[in-house]
Amino acid sequence: MSVLLVFPGMEALATQIVERTGGDAHPVDLHHFPDGETLVTLPEQLLDQDVVILATLHDPDRVALPLTFAANTAREFGARSVGLIAPYLAYMRQDYRFAPGQAVSAPIFARFLQETVDWLVTADPHLHRIHSLGALFDIPTRRIKAAPLLAEWIKANVPDAVLLGPDGESRQWVAEVARLVGRPFEVLEKVRSGDREVLVSVPQNEALMAGTPVILDDIASSGRTMIEAIARLADAGCRPPVCVVIHAVFSGDAYAQILKAGAARIVTTNSIPHESNAISLADPLADATSELTDNS
Repeated sequence: MSVLLVFPGMEALATQIVERTGGDAHPVDLHHFPDGETLVTLPEQLLDQDVVILATLHDPDRVALPLTFAANTAREFGARSVGLIAPYLAYMRQDYRFAPGQAVSAPIFARFLQETVDWLVTADPHLHRIHSLGALFDIPTRRIKAAPLLAEWIKANVPDAVLLGPDGESRQWVAEVARLVGRPFEVLEKVRSGDREVLVSVPQNEALMAGTPVILDDIASSGRTMIEAIARLADAGCRPPVCVVIHAVFSGDAYAQILKAGAARIVTTNSIPHESNAISLADPLADATSELTDNS
């Protein structure tokens, strides 16, 4: 039986996971001092326990040091093993040196994590040139897939959905969700000219005009792709789209701006706590966690 140590903001997901795996959940107390340092406090009763830390990493520069403090302190208190459930895994997009002098952060951050924990569970990391977690990590990892959960939600809530992928890279996983839903899909053509400059073209499609567009994306950060897509769908005379996202990063006022642009609804998983969370990752996270703790 494992002990789940829960970082602030992850309490709702922790409750759902513990309901499925058993064990106990305890908060990780983080006290932030005025000088920017953080004091981490854990329960001391961890002797011979398999400890699982639940901490999403959408704000990694603020969370990473407290995470390693928590893992090392758990071992100091006698934990038999320390694993990490990080539903959102940061720094995976920087997997290439796009300009001279840049750090290639993905492998560096992976090494940092595997020096901190014994195993890792995450949900749909944003991998491109690196095709698997095994190429980055030497510790056991599990990558859960949100596609079946997205499909289940869409099937129940948008029966006339026409799925739209944000770009060519999304084609394979959007096609998988569409197959599971049993609805047609299209892929938008996207050209990005900066962090917040995106041009999108919408395909001409009779099903798209007759159904409800559902824009799928793995990450919504600046929101510019969705905002542009919503505008182009409106120009084409389509219905207001439903936006379904795995990771609700929503930097700045991106969430409000997507709604303002005309989205009928924005739905996300609970990989990052947000008011739009409507799809729970608890079942696959719990299954992967049980598998790894049973083998530890």
